[in-house]
Amino acid sequence: MTAPVDAAAALERGRPVLIVSPPAPSSLECAALWPLVAESAPVLIVTDGLAAARAWSRVVPQPLRFQAVTGLDRAARLLSGGAVDVVAGTAADFAALLARSALKAEGVRAVVVAWPESLGAADQAALASLLAECRDARRIVLSWNPDGLEQFLEAHARRPHVVGSLPLGEDSRPLPPVCAARYLVAGPGDQEAAIAAALDALDPRQALVWRRGVAVDGGVDAVICADLPSRAELVVLAAAGPVALLIAPEQLPYARSIAAPLSPLGVARGGTAARQARAAIAERIERGDLAAELALLAPLFERYDAAEVAAAAYAAGREVGSGIRETGGGAAERARIHVNVGKKDKAAAKDLVGALIREVGLSRDDIGRIDVKEMHSMVEVAGPVAERAVARLSGLMIRGRRVNARLER
Repeated sequence: MTAPVDAAAALERGRPVLIVSPPAPSSLECAALWPLVAESAPVLIVTDGLAAARAWSRVVPQPLRFQAVTGLDRAARLLSGGAVDVVAGTAADFAALLARSALKAEGVRAVVVAWPESLGAADQAALASLLAECRDARRIVLSWNPDGLEQFLEAHARRPHVVGSLPLGEDSRPLPPVCAARYLVAGPGDQEAAIAAALDALDPRQALVWRRGVAVDGGVDAVICADLPSRAELVVLAAAGPVALLIAPEQLPYARSIAAPLSPLGVARGGTAARQARAAIAERIERGDLAAELALLAPLFERYDAAEVAAAAYAAGREVGSGIRETGGGAAERARIHVNVGKKDKAAAKDLVGALIREVGLSRDDIGRIDVKEMHSMVEVAGPVAERAVARLSGLMIRGRRVNARLER
């Protein structure tokens, strides 16, 4: 790992720093962050939601004073009174605090962007505005997959000083997964219950519940990872026994990069219909391209547990019989737009969502399903805004290609 003093010198010269780290504040790699911000209060940590912001409370070292933005009034009071050194929240939270003048852009010493891989298109647009306002602040990016952030880094952290090892082999290709593993999604505060459920499902004679700092002994029937391991840590854990990962939903892409095959740990029981429903949902998750749906549901994740949102979405889908409607209107109120950008251009649904929100001016509710094909993409939008979407999309640049959009009749 690159010496922290080198990173500090880079920041002093105005150069951004990139720390390669698993998407968990408790990771060993994240420890490199604190020497860089110890004298930089206030420090803003930009996260993708409230649960991610709260997770930092367990790792911010003394004597730094920490606050997650759980409410704008309280955060504004603490910031105005100089009672906090490190604040974690979404880019939208910080935009609101800037608007209230509780946060002064010229007074922000450092901005830490925590794993922008998980940020939706609307969050990235808000982040771009925040970074533009705090242009003099030191910039530190935490990322587990810098190779997939080329566009983001070019725009907001060009030519960063890298701390840690990029997950690339000698041929500059992504490193392969370490081993097979099982996983169980555990929401905030549900970890002990998830450990108990994993033990019941695996029923091992001897198990190791691993947290960072726990000694790893071989010869166990199951290793249940309560902390998210790095690639190197997973190598050691896999040598001790079969691995099960307890992860947050946003950590699943990272888990897939270090473990394959990665299969869900079945802890629920039910009849044939229930098993078929779970299998269908799991298959849809594996296919990916859910950026539009995640953007649509993102506000709900701030108010409810992700498991409750998923259950309600499933229930709503059953009630309408043929799927969830993104708005109150029926399918006849939707229009489909053909866009000449696809997988061959390295485009994803999030790129199209971002263009529709930032450049076209649509709301999340205006955007329906986005199907990215090899040579093109099909985009569903609300009927009344379809003509405007076609006109404003045409001529834009997405992934280096000029867009040609047309209504699909």
